[in-house]
Amino acid sequence: MKVELFVLCDAATDYQGKLNILGTFDSIWSRQVPAVHPLCAVALRLRFEKKEEGEHKVRISIVDQDGVEVVKPVDATVNVRFRNVPLQSLATNIILNLQVLTFPRYGAYSINLVVDGREGGSLPLVINQIPPQANN
Repeated sequence: MKVELFVLCDAATDYQGKLNILGTFDSIWSRQVPAVHPLCAVALRLRFEKKEEGEHKVRISIVDQDGVEVVKPVDATVNVRFRNVPLQSLATNIILNLQVLTFPRYGAYSINLVVDGREGGSLPLVINQIPPQANN
């Protein structure tokens, strides 16, 4: 299995196997904590070889810099089937839509990917404080 794409973005769709991504980012700015981000998505494109046909377990988690989960991890199963297609590999798209993400404090977070019990990647996410406006 190869991770071809793993991003945090404003939105993503899958249209007939084509992964459409809008606005990737790695930081959020907030005036206060807890910081609340109303809507975003994690988009994945995983490629499997013919010999890897079958079910695969995928887990996505978001943790703070101490490894504490911000939200409950999301577990999914991907069923890779070649169906007599003469391909050596097959890609599958996974989109995880996240609503009302709440971050308890400013600082570094990670979005972690695990496939079949093995680390597939990690994305950094930083929650920054918007500096107060100076009085003119």
